[in-house]
Amino acid sequence: MDIRLQNVTKVFQAKDKSETVAVKGFNVTIPSGKLIGLLGPSGCGKSTTLYMIAGLLDPTEGRIFFGEDDVTDIPPEERGIGLVFQNYALYPHMSVRQNIMFPLENIKVPKQEALERAQEMADLVGIGELMDRKPKQLSGGQQQRVAIARALVKKPRVLLLDEPLSNLDARLRLQTREEIKRIQRETGITTVFVTHDQEEAMSISDQIVLMELGVKQQVGEPQDVYDKPENLFVAKFLGTPPINIFDADLKDGSMFLGEFNIGKAPKGSTDILVGIRPEGFIVKKDKGTLTVDVYQVETIGRDTTLIIKDPTAKDKKTRFRAIVDSAHRIQPGDTIKLDIKPAKIFIFDKATGAIL
Repeated sequence: MDIRLQNVTKVFQAKDKSETVAVKGFNVTIPSGKLIGLLGPSGCGKSTTLYMIAGLLDPTEGRIFFGEDDVTDIPPEERGIGLVFQNYALYPHMSVRQNIMFPLENIKVPKQEALERAQEMADLVGIGELMDRKPKQLSGGQQQRVAIARALVKKPRVLLLDEPLSNLDARLRLQTREEIKRIQRETGITTVFVTHDQEEAMSISDQIVLMELGVKQQVGEPQDVYDKPENLFVAKFLGTPPINIFDADLKDGSMFLGEFNIGKAPKGSTDILVGIRPEGFIVKKDKGTLTVDVYQVETIGRDTTLIIKDPTAKDKKTRFRAIVDSAHRIQPGDTIKLDIKPAKIFIFDKATGAIL
C-alpha cells in the first residue's frame, strides 16, 4: 500500500504567536512495499513528517492518503501503523513476550492467538529465545528488535521508524540496519525510516527523500541521487568525504580552477561553483588537468585519500580531498598531476545553488 502526502504543511505556533514552518508544501508518494529513507540534517522536518503520517501531529494544510484512504483526520490507533521510537519505549516491568503482546491485548486478541503471533514476530526479528527476559537483561540491539516486533505484531499497513539506530554503537548499527532491511523484505510492509545518517539511509533504502528546512530537495534511488544531485545542498549532503566545492573563473566560455582549464562552461552561466567528488580524480604520470601539491596522505586499505592545496584558494590554506588507488605511492610534499572524470564534475549556479 502506497502513502501519499499532498501539499502537506506543518506550522508550529509559539505562545508569543510567532510561527515556525517545520514542513512546507510537501508532496511525495511512498511506493507500496518499499523502504523509504527520510533523510536530512537535524531540524529539517523529517520527524515532523513521520509524526504526521502516524497521526501524532495534524498537518496545518494538505492531505495524507494510505492507498485510496484519506487518513488525515483519522486518529493514530485507527490508521493501521506500527511505530518504533528512537528510545524503544519498552515497559521495563514486562517480559519480552508481554511487551510484544501488549498491543494485541489492547485490541482484545484472544490470548492463545496473541501468544502465537508474538512468538512469530520474535522469531522473525531473531529474539525468539529471549521471550522470558526483561528489557534490562537485553543489549541495545535486542531491545530495538523487541520494539520492531511489537510494532509488527498488529500486522500494520505501514511501519514507521524514527531514528531507530541512533542509540546503538557502530557495530550494532551496521548489524541492526541489515536486519531491518531483511525484515522489511520478508514482510513486504511499506516502511518509512527517518535518519540524519546518510550512510544508513543509502545502505538500506529503496529510495531516499532528502529534506532541508522543511522542503523536499530530491527523491530517488540512493545511487541516482548521489550521481545526479539536483542542487548544491544535495551534492554537499551526500558523500563521505563530502564533495569538493571550488570557486571557478569563466574565461572565453571555459571554466578555470586557478590557472587550470577544466572544460567548457554551461551556456549562459555567469557566476558558478564547481563540485568534484573526491573519487573523481585520476593520478597521471605525465600530462594532467591539474598540477597540485600534496599536503597530507591518509591510506586506508584499498584507497588513499590525498589532502591537497586548493589551487583556487587565495589564502593558500584551503584544502580539498582526492581518493585514489593506494597503489600510487604518494608522499606529503609531492607535486602530482591529476585528471578529472567528467561524470564526477557538477556545475552549480552560485546564487541559487541550482545545478546547471
